[in-house]
Amino acid sequence: MKNKILLILSILFGLMFLNAGLNKIFQYIPMPADMPEPMKNLDAAMMQIGWLMPLVACAEIIGGILFMIPKFRALGAIILFPIMIGILLTHILVAPSGLPVALVLLAIHLWVIFENREKYLPMIR
Repeated sequence: MKNKILLILSILFGLMFLNAGLNKIFQYIPMPADMPEPMKNLDAAMMQIGWLMPLVACAEIIGGILFMIPKFRALGAIILFPIMIGILLTHILVAPSGLPVALVLLAIHLWVIFENREKYLPMIR
């Protein structure tokens, strides 16, 4: 039962990051009209660095796909971890209204990392 729940959550988590990455490239989801001013400023600042958004988009797409595949989930979790930390810090420091969702995503991410801890041990030995 635990494995089925983890699989479903991993697929949803991966699809969310896949969608976020594709949206950074194709911009098919419009920005909300009521987006807080600090978030607009943050988005504008990140767009000024021309290579940053394509890099984040590629990491989200690749990481999201890998996260959905059980064999490669541990690798996907590592690829997405810096992005997840950025999401968490953004919602702590700039837009606290999104913090509950960010914390749920972080919990799923940490669960996957914990379940795959044996795969990470050779990196730190």
